[in-house]
Amino acid sequence: MYDVKIPVLIVGGGPVGLSSALFLGRHGIKTMLVEKRDGTSRLPRAPGLQARTMELFRAAGFHEAVRALEMGDSHPYFEGGIIQVNTFAEIDDAVVLESPSLDGPDISPERVMGCGQDRYERVLVDIAKDNGSDVRFNTSLQSFEQDAEGVTAIIEDLATGTRTTVRADYLIGADGANSRTRTTLGVEREGRGTVFNALSIYFRAPELEALLKDRKFILCYATAAPGTLMGLSRLHGCDPWLAAPLYHPDQGEKPEDFTDERCIDIVRTAAGKDDLHVEIMDKVPWQGAQLVAETFRRGRVFLAGDAAHLHPPAGGFGANTGIHDAHNLAWKLASVLKGVSGDALLETYDAERRRVGEAMAEQAMVRNRIRHGYADDETRALMVDDVIITLGYRYNSTSIQGVEPDARVLSPKLTLTGAPGTRAPHVWLRRDGERISTVDLFWDEFVLLTGSRTSGWAEAADRVAKQLGVPLRCEVIGPDGDLLPDGRNWAQAYGVGPQGAVLVRPDAFVAWRQQDAVEDADRTLTSVVAAAAGLDPDVIG
Repeated sequence: MYDVKIPVLIVGGGPVGLSSALFLGRHGIKTMLVEKRDGTSRLPRAPGLQARTMELFRAAGFHEAVRALEMGDSHPYFEGGIIQVNTFAEIDDAVVLESPSLDGPDISPERVMGCGQDRYERVLVDIAKDNGSDVRFNTSLQSFEQDAEGVTAIIEDLATGTRTTVRADYLIGADGANSRTRTTLGVEREGRGTVFNALSIYFRAPELEALLKDRKFILCYATAAPGTLMGLSRLHGCDPWLAAPLYHPDQGEKPEDFTDERCIDIVRTAAGKDDLHVEIMDKVPWQGAQLVAETFRRGRVFLAGDAAHLHPPAGGFGANTGIHDAHNLAWKLASVLKGVSGDALLETYDAERRRVGEAMAEQAMVRNRIRHGYADDETRALMVDDVIITLGYRYNSTSIQGVEPDARVLSPKLTLTGAPGTRAPHVWLRRDGERISTVDLFWDEFVLLTGSRTSGWAEAADRVAKQLGVPLRCEVIGPDGDLLPDGRNWAQAYGVGPQGAVLVRPDAFVAWRQQDAVEDADRTLTSVVAAAAGLDPDVIG
């Protein structure tokens, strides 16, 4: 017997777990989320939200609530890149380590923003609750078992000791690097393991801003402190500042050795100002590691975020990649739970997101070596620009038709040209006088884009949607459609002719494209839509 029955149980209440809850909620799927902490994060960690992350929030309809948290305009700080100094007082002599491209008006309708996790988590909690999620803090997962029909879990209220039996159709483990979900499943991880140890120091230093002379940067590394490399972050503001010096357990150093007095000395040395007033607010030890789970799915249990892929923070890929995991999984779970799709669609989560997770982990390691000063020319040549990592990655699974055999997860150049497996290109359009992006067209349905009703694609899409029971709509972009281009030609951007068509999944990834009209549009669409939705070919009439 069980006390609660819920479609999806989510373990972990960080950005990934909360995003899973709110994305599923926006798809009409009820969830329960349990988090062992007593509330949202109190620390401004994971302070950079990528343009793709903001696109996902935009598609779900709440990007403005997150954007409102941005303190002023953080975009110039991103443009400042990653720099290195001897001391912060020598900011005029800074050396630029990285100048990443992150977004652009021709790439995305959104842009990156700086905001601490302590602020945006609170907004995500409210949105998740508003969309039907039962969010329970101070509650831990004690155990779970799965069978062919679902998952039975025991959770405990840590304040009262009360235990509750939860029956769920599926479970998402978004419970971090030391995931109980992953260890219970017996899923191993592969990678380099721990590559460094660091201590996040949250501090106030009112005079530090004057030393920095309003220099714009994402991170500034100071090398003056003996035996360590201290990075200073700007993205979440300066109240408090965040610095992260390294420490060395192999030399006998322990986190508890870093007293407030020692941390103040480290900050002052890095600042190049012995009398700098420093107030230590908090200290949190952590490890930089590279580990990727051997599978992101086992039966009815899925892994997401740090539970699935762990890598150094260089690049700021961690929370963002995890949120992208959550979105990829949410629309697929929703489709299966609504009876639209088959289990084959859920199989594509591991096929798509694990390859991305491996690529992200490798790119984080490349950046880690560069920033820590031990990258050779061969390593530097492996670095792919940030905009490709955040917006230009490519999927390859049974849900996508026509992926080039030698297609890489990360190509050397940004190639958002409508190729199957890539994020649909951003093109501005007009609908009833309102300016929207093509990215705004995708959320809870498959969308077929075409340039003319005379091609026959629109009528075929209506028939195929009814035949398969798949939510599919056709958007005609042109004089005889509801959408008009507002700038560049959409068909050229998507790599098709005026009579061609492009099938885009609910997550805005291209599932298939056809250059021109075909003789039997119904037959063609039936095949590609069924594959995209994970339907069993044997049950297609």
